[in-house]
Amino acid sequence: MDIFCKIVNGEVPSYTLYEDDIVKVFLDANPDMNGHTLIIPKKHYLNLYDIDNDTLIHIMKTARKIGRMLEEKLSADGLTLVQNNGEIQEVKHYHLHLRPQYKNKPKLLSIEEVYEILTK
Repeated sequence: MDIFCKIVNGEVPSYTLYEDDIVKVFLDANPDMNGHTLIIPKKHYLNLYDIDNDTLIHIMKTARKIGRMLEEKLSADGLTLVQNNGEIQEVKHYHLHLRPQYKNKPKLLSIEEVYEILTK
C-alpha cells in the first residue's frame, strides 16, 4: 500500500485542506515553496492512463477552487500544476501538484505555519 492510500485511510496524518467523497487535498510533506499542495483521488489509480475521466474532471474542478484559495491567502502571483507519470512518478498513485508561484520568492515557512494561514 502506497503512502497516499495510507493517508486516505487515516493511517498516516496529513495537513488536509479539503476532502470530499472523491478526493483528498493536503499540503506536501516536503514542500519546495509555501503552499505546495497535492490533490489525490481516494480510490487508487496508478497514473494519468489509469484514472477515469469523471475523476479527472473532479480533480481539475477541485484544483481551481484550491488554487484560488492558495493565491489569495498566500499572496501568490500564480499557480503551476504538475502531474508526473512513469519512472519519474515518485509515488505510484495519481496525484496533482499545485505549486504557488511568487515573483519575489518568500521565506519558506513551516508546513504548520502555512496550514495555519490557509485554514484561518
